[in-house]
Amino acid sequence: MPELLLELFSEEIPARFQRRAAEDLKKAVTNALVDAGLVYEGAKAFATPRRLALTVSGLPVRSPDTREQKKGPKVGAPQAAIDGFLRSAGLTSIDQAKVDSDPKKGDFYVANIDKPGADAIALLSGILPKVLTDFPWAKSMRWGSGSFNWVRPLRAITATFGSENEEPVVVPFDSNELKSGQTTFGHRFLAPEPITVKRFDDYVTALERAKVVLDLDRRKDIIRSDAEHLAFAQGLSIIADEGLLEEVAGLVEWPVVMMGSFDPDFLKLPEEVIIATIRANQKCFCLRDAAGKLAPNFIITSNNVALDGGAVIVAGNERVIRARLSDAVFFYNNDLALPLEHGLPKLEDTIFHAKLGTQFARVERLVKLAGEIAPQVGADPERARRAAMLAKADLVTGMVGEFPELQGLMGRYYATAQGEPDDIANAIEQHYRPLGPTDRVPTDPVAIAVALADKLDLLTGFWAIDEKPTGSRDPFALRRAALGVIRIIAENGLKLPLQVDPDLLAFFHDRLKVSLRDAGARHDLVDAVLSAESNDILQITQRADALSALLSSPDGQNLLAGYRRAANILAAEEKKDGKAYVGPVDQDLLLLPEESALAFAVDAVHAAVVKHTGENDYKGAMSELATLRAPVDAFFEAVLVNDADAAIRANRLNLLARLRDTMRLVADFSRVAG
Repeated sequence: MPELLLELFSEEIPARFQRRAAEDLKKAVTNALVDAGLVYEGAKAFATPRRLALTVSGLPVRSPDTREQKKGPKVGAPQAAIDGFLRSAGLTSIDQAKVDSDPKKGDFYVANIDKPGADAIALLSGILPKVLTDFPWAKSMRWGSGSFNWVRPLRAITATFGSENEEPVVVPFDSNELKSGQTTFGHRFLAPEPITVKRFDDYVTALERAKVVLDLDRRKDIIRSDAEHLAFAQGLSIIADEGLLEEVAGLVEWPVVMMGSFDPDFLKLPEEVIIATIRANQKCFCLRDAAGKLAPNFIITSNNVALDGGAVIVAGNERVIRARLSDAVFFYNNDLALPLEHGLPKLEDTIFHAKLGTQFARVERLVKLAGEIAPQVGADPERARRAAMLAKADLVTGMVGEFPELQGLMGRYYATAQGEPDDIANAIEQHYRPLGPTDRVPTDPVAIAVALADKLDLLTGFWAIDEKPTGSRDPFALRRAALGVIRIIAENGLKLPLQVDPDLLAFFHDRLKVSLRDAGARHDLVDAVLSAESNDILQITQRADALSALLSSPDGQNLLAGYRRAANILAAEEKKDGKAYVGPVDQDLLLLPEESALAFAVDAVHAAVVKHTGENDYKGAMSELATLRAPVDAFFEAVLVNDADAAIRANRLNLLARLRDTMRLVADFSRVAG
């Protein structure tokens, strides 16, 4: 069957847009093909710095003929309704319609509309220009005198259609004064001549000959493999950086890997500074020696095959990196010249948020809050306040001004250099953590206090000015902050009730549900241990774990069945009687041994559960509940709750209410599914 080859050749596409753009092109074209009745077998999209390409295989030469049944008005309807039906159905007379009968609605007109299929090339000629016009670039531009938008000026369009054993034809269409054809171009420097292509296989082969590797992932593999081999030959290893690898692969069409070096004297700088400098300025990979220390070398990925073996390219990169590292030394030494706290007054000139004041005002809040949290997490309040005071001081340093991603880290280096205790220096770095789901949480008490203060201040502040996340927007990363609070508390086993307003507490509940579900907890069990007032994160997680363990056992499953039976009986009888059964159980009215046994067991378990929950021992509490299985089963086997004697009936309902309320001490079992 025929295949479609589409290439959109342009000036350089930013690396960060390429993968998404390839997928967007594939989605837009294939969706439109299906909508047009052209069902395909497979599709794959590609991107290089100068082209987006798409191949769609297994396309039919025509869309199929279809028949649509259009329902019309009732027989005898006003003429205006009939005329409208005729126009919409393309009929000239009502005699061309047929009459169908419905037992309830009577007779009505129906038109069978036959739609002949269309030639695939004709359909593609309409689909492809619309795809280009509507393409969802994050940023786009116009050029010349046209109104067409593309990420960079579009220079050529290749669009061919045909099967393997025939000469393909060009899908004819215009876009921004460009006509589709079958001419593309190779590498900008190594093979810039025009190339005539027919179908995808010869297109890929022709590009390879013209020094273009079409597949982004293959370019990544080439860079990774060649860099690893080059480093290994020198007894070094690459510092893995998947984000940089993705970016570099998007900057080259024909990757050529080389190694450069810099003055080892620069290794006196913190290694994170060296890596950030080389990465940000030259898009190069850094290396480690056999001992794991940063090596004075780097890997360059060129987009050219140099006649001199790359000597000029390497020398040029070395020259730029030397200059940038010299700048880093200047910033570092200048920053070290003054204690961190000397930068605090500058924070008064730095706006944190228009409605929340300056960074200095925020620091004042952090100092107060960290001091309040410290005793609850086992930290010294004075050290927590000191760490909070210095936590944002590196924001006004030269190094963080140059590399914002080093905030916190540089604060730790500067704090250590000026003699601050290790726990304070580490808290300055770690108070931003966790930065994501795979990032570690702080574990030192001082760092915990400052990290919690930072995130809670962020959340309460933005809640106070009604800047809350929406379904699609979270510009201040408040979801991440809430998850950070949850992880810090849960992973450090902290009993730290959240003193926040109900709306923010509900937000924490939502984030906690996400966190627990991601960890494998059942959604209904999370709901069962949560109430609107639940503010103890550790307690909630422990209850969810304990409930899960209970219900995974036969005793727990049978106890749940008994609870439901008791709850259903109570609900029905309370509704009928118009009152709740909350009274004490009268021992003198317990006539059968099974009800006496249950009453005794419930009283004992109730006391034990209260003791265990008071000690945050939810596994122990659940274990106590599990012992109720046998007396509950025996009760329902032998006892008729709705006894003819009203007093006995009421006493038995009170007993069931006592059972229900005892189980609710640890969870709302009515929310458990299944």
